Parts: sequence; C-alpha cells; structure tokens
Amino acid sequence: MTPKLILASSSPFRRMLMENAGLSFESHAARIDERAVEAPLEKAGAKPDAVALVLARAKAEEVSSRFPKSLVIGSDQTMSLGDNVFHKPTNLADAARHLQVLSGVTHRLNSAVAIVSNGVVLWEHLAHAELTMRPLTMDFISRHLARVGERALSSVGAYQLEGEGIQLFEKIEGDYFTILGLPMLPLLKKLRELGAIDG
Repeated sequence: MTPKLILASSSPFRRMLMENAGLSFESHAARIDERAVEAPLEKAGAKPDAVALVLARAKAEEVSSRFPKSLVIGSDQTMSLGDNVFHKPTNLADAARHLQVLSGVTHRLNSAVAIVSNGVVLWEHLAHAELTMRPLTMDFISRHLARVGERALSSVGAYQLEGEGIQLFEKIEGDYFTILGLPMLPLLKKLRELGAIDG
C-alpha cells in the first residue's frame, strides 16, 4: 500500500509546487517555535545551511508524531550573507535596511528538505541558490518599497522574485524550486525510490 504523503507546511508556495507536480498529499503546519529552535543553533555558531536542515527535520518530525504511518515532508529555507542569517523584516524601514545591505552583493538561499516516517528521518537534502542584487540607491529602494508595500514583509529578503522584486537582481544561480524553498527534483527522485509515487 502506498504511504500517505503529508507536507509539513502551510506555505502556499510549497503547496503549489507539490500540486503542480501532480502529487496527492495533505498539508499540516508543524507546531514548532522556529525562533526557539534557531536560537541555540545560532548561539553555537551553526552555519545557515545547517540551521535550514535542522528546521526542516524538526517540522517533519513534529507532524510525523501526529501522523506516524505517513511519509512527512518538512522543508525550510534560510537566507544568508556570509555566516549572517536574515529574518523577515518587521516593517518597511527594516525592509529598506535589508535591501541596502544586499545591494550590490551576492547572498545565498539555503533550502532544506527532509522526509520522516514514524519519527525516523529517512532522507534529507540541502540545495543552494546564489542571488546577486544590482547596486541600489536609497531613492530607488524607497520608490520600490512604496510600490510593493507590505508584500515586502512576507519574505526574508524583502523581495518577491515572482513580482517586481525581479528588478532588483542582475544575476541568479540556482533552480526555481530551490529559490521557493522546496528542492523538487531530488525530492521527487527520493519519493519514487520509496515507492510513494509512480516510478
């Protein structure tokens, strides 16, 4: 019997990726405090990609504790500049500071995915995307944020590549799925190997 798939996320983007791939699954948000999980890791000097993996695993494990017979997919993404991890801006002034720091430099998106069944981690994977923002003036940043408004607060980098945020960049290296926070190709390969989807 094919195990039931569960996505341990309430993210509409991650659900969209799974739906567009033709997967049959349920979606249940993980009941974890992400900041509480991150805090000791950051204090211990954990690398940003390691933080993403721990969070992806923790989400899948929590949902697996409620649905032990299912294959639970957990995912998370951190955004980093060197070893500095960014968090979502709290207001537009904070978003402006994010864009000012990212202006003219390359930052990294670290996307992790894990599969857990009956509390056991069966597989995990980490993928990266490198994004280079063009040099931005403060005047441009102000005008850009005036146009996009509160939408800038919905992502860690204060941009949406699927919208006007694409105008901020001069170079992007990495696939679409990694950028949205769910590396689909390695995930689909593993699900086929586990017999969870048609191979």
